[in-house]
Amino acid sequence: MALFVGVMLISNVTGTKGVLLFPDLSFQLGFVSVDGLVTDGAFLLFPLAYVLGDVISEVYGFRAMRRVVLSGFAVLALAALSFTATVYLPAAPFYENQDAFEAVAGVIPQFFLAGLAGYVVGELLNSYVLVWMKRRTGERSLWARLLGSTVVGQLADTTVFCTIAAPALGMALWSGDYWNYVVIGFVWKTLVEAVLLPVTYLVIAWIKKREPSYQAALSGSVLSQSAA
Repeated sequence: MALFVGVMLISNVTGTKGVLLFPDLSFQLGFVSVDGLVTDGAFLLFPLAYVLGDVISEVYGFRAMRRVVLSGFAVLALAALSFTATVYLPAAPFYENQDAFEAVAGVIPQFFLAGLAGYVVGELLNSYVLVWMKRRTGERSLWARLLGSTVVGQLADTTVFCTIAAPALGMALWSGDYWNYVVIGFVWKTLVEAVLLPVTYLVIAWIKKREPSYQAALSGSVLSQSAA
């Protein structure tokens, strides 16, 4: 949970920088032409949040993930309030970086709102879908639960976040850059989770073997099935 909240907190800061990858790459995205891949600085770390969310949901269930989301909400709210308060504190005469600090930290409240909205919707959907699928498959088809829940959660998260955050990056809504931002974000995050699937499998297996509550629940389920 600590790592999950840390990833969310760091991503809300690094996400304030708009990033253009491969500027010489031109392609058609539906009805608009785009140049390069538009994303933000959070693209490096943020996908890890969904890997961690999958681990928590698979081992501890939806209720535990909901508590994690609420904990993240509290920490992100505290961070946004702290950044905002610091921006408005009077600068010392020797401090020459007020404009630079305000340019970065001053936009964080809007990114906080975007990140919080996307994070709550996306993570809860991701967890709900994973747990819902597990009720029907049991311990089988873990790969399907991980990928299926990620597609639903990341699509909701990316769409909500990009729609709220785009104006803070100087990006017009529904423009080519906006759709580039949404599509590239969704595809990238989903691909990262797919690539990390073997690692996620190993982490989940390692925790399941060492988590007494999971072993007790698993034993109870097996006994119930045997009795039936």
